[in-house]
Amino acid sequence: MPIVPDEKDWTWVLSRTCPECSFDASTVTPSTVPGTILSLLPRWRAVLRRPDVAERPDDSTWSALEYACHVRDVFTLFDQRLNLMLASDDARFEDWDQDRTAVEKDYANADPAVVSAELTAEGHQAAESFAAVREEDWPRKGLRSNGSEFTVLTLSRYFLHDVVHHLHDVDG
Repeated sequence: MPIVPDEKDWTWVLSRTCPECSFDASTVTPSTVPGTILSLLPRWRAVLRRPDVAERPDDSTWSALEYACHVRDVFTLFDQRLNLMLASDDARFEDWDQDRTAVEKDYANADPAVVSAELTAEGHQAAESFAAVREEDWPRKGLRSNGSEFTVLTLSRYFLHDVVHHLHDVDG
């Protein structure tokens, strides 16, 4: 059964602590992202080894496996967006329909071992890209098609919240 799409604008996490996962974006910079990603990957792999990883807690919530697939794709997407912002003075990117992606990629029936390997590889790639960001590039801008503007700094914060929040969602 498809999940009701999340249509909230999560950019508010850039200005205040998330009450659900306690993520404080003000503590994040592109240079702190790689270490955080690398520290979270073992926890994601542990989640993917759970015997009930593919079971949804209820009809309106993704399973831990579906969340892990989403985070794998978040790593890929934000790595692409970061590199676009670093390469282009006029970076533009489409708003991402995560729910459509979940259906198209059949997150619910993915192989947890394959997802674990892919999530790890994509996490390492994103960490490597953020590690290469120079401080003078933090103000570079990108514009999402829904009008949300990011700098490299705010993109790093928005991105990392997603990874941390979903680990919280699955009690990782």
